[in-house]
Amino acid sequence: MNLYPSSDSASQPEAIQSITLSIVTPTLGQFSDHWLSRLLQVKGNIEFIHSYAPGNLPRPIEDPRVNAIFSPYKGEMMQRFVGLLNAKGKYILALDDDDYVHPDICALCERYFHEFPESWVLRLQTQKIDYLDCESIQKDWQKIPKLEDLTVVEKRNRDNPNSTLREIPIAPLDKAFDKRFLIWPLLERRDDRGPHIENFNTKVWKNELVQQTLPDIARATKIFGLLTWIPFCAFDRFMGLFLQAKFYQKDAIVGHWMPKPEQIRCIDKDPALKPPRYHVASDILLVKAFPQYGYLWNLFFRKFYDIPRVVGKAIKWKVLKKSTPRAKV
Repeated sequence: MNLYPSSDSASQPEAIQSITLSIVTPTLGQFSDHWLSRLLQVKGNIEFIHSYAPGNLPRPIEDPRVNAIFSPYKGEMMQRFVGLLNAKGKYILALDDDDYVHPDICALCERYFHEFPESWVLRLQTQKIDYLDCESIQKDWQKIPKLEDLTVVEKRNRDNPNSTLREIPIAPLDKAFDKRFLIWPLLERRDDRGPHIENFNTKVWKNELVQQTLPDIARATKIFGLLTWIPFCAFDRFMGLFLQAKFYQKDAIVGHWMPKPEQIRCIDKDPALKPPRYHVASDILLVKAFPQYGYLWNLFFRKFYDIPRVVGKAIKWKVLKKSTPRAKV
């Protein structure tokens, strides 16, 4: 089965072919000096795209690999969209401005997609670290496992030992809509279980797929001819599911999951200290663009009933964020 959408790579712009990896980060410029220094230690043919919200001044960075761009509108969705749109690399890795990435990630990407040219995505091994645990954040990276030493295991295998690459199936979007959601908001979802992925961030994607997807996303955000962009959308999961829906092939294996040790360190906080995510806004756009997929309708209705809780969290978060201690790194 050919998993990769038909296209002529020779017809792609030369700029996209010249850079191996684009690391795209939306930011307000409030990232730590330590985070920046570790980011710039990443080796290889790389560009770093920092996508700023309008009205924010970019941090002065002398490294020529850093490209500071500006979103025309406020909001996470537009910042991420503009950052991805400007990415010139063959592959894309989307990170937040407190996510740390292994310095040898570029070489891993080149090797992986050479060995698995039909893959869409490489899921990196991620470690969540408490934002006050400076020792774990700053510790040295272990070597990335060599791909030739890893055994590919099927998606049904629940284990992911250090010697394996686990297959990643496409999200099961063709699951039927569960009509019980119409009358019972507390119903637990079961169609989202399994080894597939939803989120876009902290994974390496083929840029050709991303660039083909972005114009469709721009069209999907137009609602009733009145709204063009919804500023409070949660773009991470939206992008991951939108891309898979656009190129959907039932039961396709779209990539693999790297084993430990970690290649990404995500700085974690208590959920009460994080800003609220209005997933329902982006879920509306998903079902608008792909109404044929029951999986997306189940997702929409489950999150729709969470709106009162999210609003309550937003109010609480505005109070708590003023007293939240900052990490020292």
